[in-house]
Amino acid sequence: MKQLKHDLLTSKYTEVRHEEDFKFNAPHRFKVLSRKSLAEGEEAPVLADIHFQEGPIKENGVNGVCNEDLIAMVICRLEHFQKSEYACRDNAIAITKLEEALLWLRKRTIGRENRNVEGTSEV
Repeated sequence: MKQLKHDLLTSKYTEVRHEEDFKFNAPHRFKVLSRKSLAEGEEAPVLADIHFQEGPIKENGVNGVCNEDLIAMVICRLEHFQKSEYACRDNAIAITKLEEALLWLRKRTIGRENRNVEGTSEV
């Protein structure tokens, strides 16, 4: 698996990796590994193993999580932080932007439903 690189992503505590050989135009398998100090030769513990939907649902069945699932999980976490002593403006803005992401993904789905191509590989 290849390490995920992004200018805004830190690998200070965790490292994200994704498959290199994939179909359907994007990686579907991701691993989040701990970056804790390890003895030589010891493998980093896997904290999460994420498997995204591979291919259109009507053609391949439900076989993984969708983007919206993970976004909703992050919104849920941040909303709970906002009900605690960790509430802050940054969390509130992040929630708004994540909700915007869900809105745009929903708009895309509605457009595909209206064209009767939702869940298929048709454009």
